[in-house]
Amino acid sequence: MQETLNSKDRATLRGMANTMPAIFRLGKDGITDDFLTGIREALEARELIKVDILNNCDLDVREAANEVARRTNAHVVQTIGKKFVLYRKSYTRKEGIL
Repeated sequence: MQETLNSKDRATLRGMANTMPAIFRLGKDGITDDFLTGIREALEARELIKVDILNNCDLDVREAANEVARRTNAHVVQTIGKKFVLYRKSYTRKEGIL
């Protein structure tokens, strides 16, 4: 896992994510390998993503956020309602969002 986010960085990322649409939806299939591959690719390209949890998903939002973050080496920036926000510094981009 990367170094932890400080409160200033977390607040900055929360602000950036505020107007972002969710680009992934987690449903009844749960956290699959294909889902994680998509998350990893999106994190590499964008660094900050929002995920929506559908009503038919058996996982709690915090449980899902922590599991996806663990398996993608990302940070959970925030969970709110049925959504969560993940951040991971890009391995290939020279300039990141933080």
